[in-house]
Amino acid sequence: MRRFCFAALTLSALSFAALTIASPVHAEEWNKSYKLTGRPNLRIITNDGHVDLYTSEGGQIDAHVTTTGWAIGDRGVKITESQTGNNIDLEVHVPSFHFSFGWNNRSVRIELHVPREADFDVETGDGSVTSQAFSGNLRISTGDGSITAHGLKGEVRLHSGDGHIDGDDFDGALHADSGDGHIRVRGRFDKLTLESGDGSVNAEAASGSKIQDGWSLRSGDGSVTVRLPDGLNADLDAHTGDGSITLDFPVTVSGSLSRTTIRGKIGSGGPPLMVRTGDGSIHIEKM
Repeated sequence: MRRFCFAALTLSALSFAALTIASPVHAEEWNKSYKLTGRPNLRIITNDGHVDLYTSEGGQIDAHVTTTGWAIGDRGVKITESQTGNNIDLEVHVPSFHFSFGWNNRSVRIELHVPREADFDVETGDGSVTSQAFSGNLRISTGDGSITAHGLKGEVRLHSGDGHIDGDDFDGALHADSGDGHIRVRGRFDKLTLESGDGSVNAEAASGSKIQDGWSLRSGDGSVTVRLPDGLNADLDAHTGDGSITLDFPVTVSGSLSRTTIRGKIGSGGPPLMVRTGDGSIHIEKM
């Protein structure tokens, strides 16, 4: 009798699990629009969600949250939002612990349509961020996800704790750092600071770039490649702990020269261009 009960219980549990796996994944949506009277200042925070930023025309911000496998509300994903003038705050909090049968098919995506001229601060604990072209004071930070951006202009700060950073058509000042991922950027830069703890760094400076107050490119354990346009003047300071340095154009060397260290003038010299890697090669190339 005990064997029969155990077998029946096992069969029942398996049947329930199979039904759970086969059942459609629950999805919910939340939408809101914010009317603007001027330049928006947007603040987005989520502990576990993907964020997509799209440029839009018109005097409003449209926010759209989609959940898969989560309900929206007090027992699921909590959305807190407020607007004071042109300042908009949106926080999306995903429960830290949950229990479910079958595949753990849960996700949260936050989609925002924002005027091109805007300031924003976007932070996600565990999710990727993508962004179209915006102009302003722009900050994107993710604890464990990648960042992909196109056409950001102004004062731009990008941070990933454990993911790559890719972007093109930047214009202005860029500070980007990743704890454990590669960095690949292209654009016209005035200020440039790139740092990866454990990944390669690749930067292409378009024509019209100027080294203001010095540029710094660093990798703890990866190669560093810098492509420079004609007419750029800088004092180069390049050093690798365990690698080699290659140059595509003349540098007027000052002081000692070795396989792992080069200091000298690019063009007529100017603000410092510092390139460092602990364990990788350095390539200074001409566009």
